[in-house]
Amino acid sequence: MIVRKLRLQRGWTREQLAELAGLSVRSIQRIERGQAASLETLKSLAAVFEVDLAILQPGEAEMNERISVSEEEKAAMEYVKGIKEFWSHFIMYAVFIVAFMIGFGPAHPAVYWTAFGWGLGILAHGLVAYEYLGFFGPGWERRMIEKRLGRKL
Repeated sequence: MIVRKLRLQRGWTREQLAELAGLSVRSIQRIERGQAASLETLKSLAAVFEVDLAILQPGEAEMNERISVSEEEKAAMEYVKGIKEFWSHFIMYAVFIVAFMIGFGPAHPAVYWTAFGWGLGILAHGLVAYEYLGFFGPGWERRMIEKRLGRKL
């Protein structure tokens, strides 16, 4: 999370960070997901970010607190995550519908019903991801949490 935060603060893509640090994009992805990195990799990242190596090392919770993620940044990350999940869902839908057409034949009623029903789900997912529908969005979550805790909004 720290590497991602530092990367986003500088406005770099994973590809740019990988090039600057002399690492692969896959390594950057793994580190951002919280997987362990070698000491050499951490040294490269610390040099690129111009930070102390201790900030990037796992188990340094007190150091990691200095680089906190603001609520606005968390919201932006959640928004992008929702859009990414929507597009993953859409691609999965397209692949499976094509597979159903090949397996059952394009005129089979099961293909139409599956495409229609799943398509409605995709539409709803897209509307929520792009925040056209407020159902189950961040505002709704906040209201439900506050309600559960007995706080007034």
